[in-house]
Amino acid sequence: MVMRGFLLKVSFIAGLGGVLYGYDMGIIAAALIFVRSSFTLSTQMEEAVVSVVLVGAMLGAVLGGSLADRFGRRAILVSGGFIFIVGSLLAPWSPDVWVLIVARMFLGLAIGFTSVTAPVYVSELAPPQSRGMLIGLYQFALTLGLALADLVGYWLASDHSWRLMFGLGAIPAALFLLMVLTVPESPRWLVAQGRMREAEGVLRTYTDEAGTQLLLSDIRTSLTIAVERRWSALWSPAVRGSLLIAVGFTVLQQVTGINTVFYYGPQIFLLAGISSDKSAIFSTLILAVLNVLATIIALPLVDRVGRKPLLYWGVGGMTLSLFLLSYAFHNQAALGSSLGMVATACLIVYITCFAFSMGPIAWILVAEVFPLRLRGRGAAAATLGSGAANSLVAFTFLSLIKAAGNSMTFAIYGGFCVLTLLFVRFVIPETKGRELESISAPHTAAVP
Repeated sequence: MVMRGFLLKVSFIAGLGGVLYGYDMGIIAAALIFVRSSFTLSTQMEEAVVSVVLVGAMLGAVLGGSLADRFGRRAILVSGGFIFIVGSLLAPWSPDVWVLIVARMFLGLAIGFTSVTAPVYVSELAPPQSRGMLIGLYQFALTLGLALADLVGYWLASDHSWRLMFGLGAIPAALFLLMVLTVPESPRWLVAQGRMREAEGVLRTYTDEAGTQLLLSDIRTSLTIAVERRWSALWSPAVRGSLLIAVGFTVLQQVTGINTVFYYGPQIFLLAGISSDKSAIFSTLILAVLNVLATIIALPLVDRVGRKPLLYWGVGGMTLSLFLLSYAFHNQAALGSSLGMVATACLIVYITCFAFSMGPIAWILVAEVFPLRLRGRGAAAATLGSGAANSLVAFTFLSLIKAAGNSMTFAIYGGFCVLTLLFVRFVIPETKGRELESISAPHTAAVP
């Protein structure tokens, strides 16, 4: 009971990091409509305001991964909480778009720190039979943050209060920082640093003496090789398969176009014929709520059904819905006023299928597949790949719509879904119920 309560507390704190991630990423969907008019932004500057947070996240991932291996998981979570507060307070006071861009860069840096560290921190504390669900809570919290952002955006849309939309992010940021200060360091990281007594003390806070000694023995076995501080070690034969799984899958997670809905959802609905800004924001809110509900479905299933079956169903549904959406835009004249309903239905299926498959499972795999000695840097590499792909999609979406048209844009994202299905079939391993050390062993890291 003590162990369960402790793990739930740690997962809740990590989840707050996910809420901040989702909120600060998602709030731009509603705020951008009003920022655009306040600062008279061009299409390229709109894309810059959206994507700069992703550039910051990539920088945060690189720094956070190496710093988490050197200074500990908890220290990086504390740093991330502080930076979240700075960015959340700076954004609403922006006198021009350049200060807003700097504020969103800070938010991105904090996102990189926490998105690298929080899932790893939870994975190093969780037992194998519930690890998938506990790590998946981070993704669930991220979806809550997205829904909260859309709710705040809808609530404040009538007053065009984009500054308050950004500023409200300081509240969960402060709560996150205060709660992180109440939890201990990861015992696995402490053992890796030779701080055995501290590691034993942490373990005894949530398990008995026998459990403490058993866990210490497992951790020692996994640390027969010292913690590796060279980034080049990720490309060693023993880890290369894990790197392919983690980076490849997080990149594919982004290039299927999922965040176009969360960053540009109102614009997509306006393209489909939704009549007003507030109605478009409300439609995006509905998708965000469905994203939360579908993620709830995934949490118990990921450890019961397994990672790969959920991915086959989820990515398959995403593929079908994107090609149907492309077909609907191609026949926009024939559909007329019903295009909005068709587009909404396609996006509902698309978001739902993503939320119970690629959404949580990508980050579960990132936290599972790397050996302990490289887990922080491995998670950083995956976050960097995700951020780069996410930035590319965010920075090109509006331009791609103008250059290729609505139909072709969504067909391109559908094509990436097909590629993802092949990646799941031939590269992704099934990690359900396995010990972290067995997953990251060289001979099992990339078993299909």
